[in-house]
Amino acid sequence: MTIDVLQSKLAHLPDSPGVYLFKNEQGEIIYIGKAAVLADRVRSYFQKGADHSPKTSLLVGHITDVETMVTRSELEALILESNLVKRHKPRFNIVLRDDKQYPYVRLPVKDDFPRLSIVRRVQKDGALYYGPYTPANALRETLKVIKHVFPLATCTIDIDGTADRACIEFEIKRCMAPCTGNQSKEEYHLIVKQVRHFLEGRDRELLDDLRARMEAAAEREEFEEAARLRDRLFKIERMLEKQRITQTSATDQDVIGLARQGSAVDLQILFVRGGLLIGRKDFFWPQSAAVADEELVHSAIEQFYNKDGQPPREVLVPTDLEDTALIQQWLSDKRGESVHVRSPERGAKHQLVLLAEENAAAAVADHLRDEELDRQAGEELKRWLRLDRAPRRIEGFDISNTMGNQSVASMVVWEDGQMKKADYRRFKIQTVTGANDFASMKEVVTRRYGRTHDESHRTTEELARPDLILIDGGLGQLSAAMEGLKEVGQQTLPILGLAKAKGEKEERVFLAGRKNPIVLKPQSPSTHLLQRIRDEAHRFAITFHRKLRGKSLVSSKLDQVIGIGEIRRNQLLEKFGSLDKLASASDEALREAGLNAKTVADLRRELAK
Repeated sequence: MTIDVLQSKLAHLPDSPGVYLFKNEQGEIIYIGKAAVLADRVRSYFQKGADHSPKTSLLVGHITDVETMVTRSELEALILESNLVKRHKPRFNIVLRDDKQYPYVRLPVKDDFPRLSIVRRVQKDGALYYGPYTPANALRETLKVIKHVFPLATCTIDIDGTADRACIEFEIKRCMAPCTGNQSKEEYHLIVKQVRHFLEGRDRELLDDLRARMEAAAEREEFEEAARLRDRLFKIERMLEKQRITQTSATDQDVIGLARQGSAVDLQILFVRGGLLIGRKDFFWPQSAAVADEELVHSAIEQFYNKDGQPPREVLVPTDLEDTALIQQWLSDKRGESVHVRSPERGAKHQLVLLAEENAAAAVADHLRDEELDRQAGEELKRWLRLDRAPRRIEGFDISNTMGNQSVASMVVWEDGQMKKADYRRFKIQTVTGANDFASMKEVVTRRYGRTHDESHRTTEELARPDLILIDGGLGQLSAAMEGLKEVGQQTLPILGLAKAKGEKEERVFLAGRKNPIVLKPQSPSTHLLQRIRDEAHRFAITFHRKLRGKSLVSSKLDQVIGIGEIRRNQLLEKFGSLDKLASASDEALREAGLNAKTVADLRRELAK
């Protein structure tokens, strides 16, 4: 586009709120922004003598075209901008490299007998949602405590008090068997109330209630009940001591902190619920020296909360934001009640921001240390393999099967210092019978680098070409993979095998055309990098194999029962969730699911084998 055409567009911009998209001479979108008045905001980039930051000056030098999208309000512009940045990931925007939906705990309090579940989308359905929990072990720890301390039902059957017998959870006192009528709805909801207090950080109310019930049970000489309540009290106190980080209030908060080291920036979000730290999320940008703190925080808020999660009542930030009121309006609409964005300068809330900044400072140092180790590893691999440059993208393969059954393969990707899960692929072995890892490896490599499709029905051709291929195995697997590469005309791709000799601890690298392997030094950066990729490929393959094996086991068990076909089998699995829960279901529940008395008896015999 010529300068005259761009100037003409700048002269006819709308005086309305909306979003603007800057493009370069290749037509690529390089920056997306929002404005209350598009004409004023876009023209400000091109004013002579404007005091732009180095980053903005560089951006303006690449702009050859501008496109605008008008909205009805600045709030709509904010939402549209967030969606477009997520979709296009322009190079001059601060982009969160994270598309995950974070897990929440859902508690449907309006149900007669509410049960906890893990969800990744918060809906306005009358249920209570707690979270987000990240990393995942924070959620596992919370649910583990709840399961051991609060005897809520964990099954999926309809609870109406008429079941013939209770399951094993009742025998080990982790459920009071409301399904059999052993526990009333009112008694059950007392436990639900305690779980709510625990999840909401209302520990004083929870502990006072448990102490009162324990003392009352002791006075009635119900010593077994009193002891059970005492143990519950002790476990909760121990859990709270580990997670309590502040004594501010029971307000749900997300706390944002920033730290810089050289040109690198790390941003941490701490998730505080009722004064309990339940998790955190880390975002790292290696080259962001020219980006102001306000832009980083604004971008993080806009993109992180542009998901199906639920914002907390309060967001604490380390710097004032120009459009705080607009962000608060947007977050409040998402939550369904008021959300406040604050930049505290003193007091307990300021201390929380400082805690987030301390975490960010530790994280940025860790990231830079990891980057240096990966750089050293890349240089070592370059020397070993006599590559033109250190590898930036490595693809790792592994095979998994059980005695030749359900053979699968995985491909994982390491790129620019991190595992790139969006490029992972998994394969069902199609042309090999039995446990033949060599032939399976050849098939997978042929499919990946030839003109074929993977299990997700996306062509592998759309993936970037790797700088190095890592095979989990020795000379046999490596030779098979090389045959596959030759078959599809990709024999120039660098490739190696990684394996341990029997009885040895050291890793060995097998190279094409070299009979004797290279014994790796245990502390070498390249050893750690190759092990990391190999272990991830193994984990990914095992996970896929177990999933297929589990489906096969369930199907084979139910397929042995006359009267249960494919449709009925799927209905039963959808209703009960697993074979164990199907086995523990009452006869009445199975009859309600459509099975007659004979089929129920046949099913119980088969599941008992």
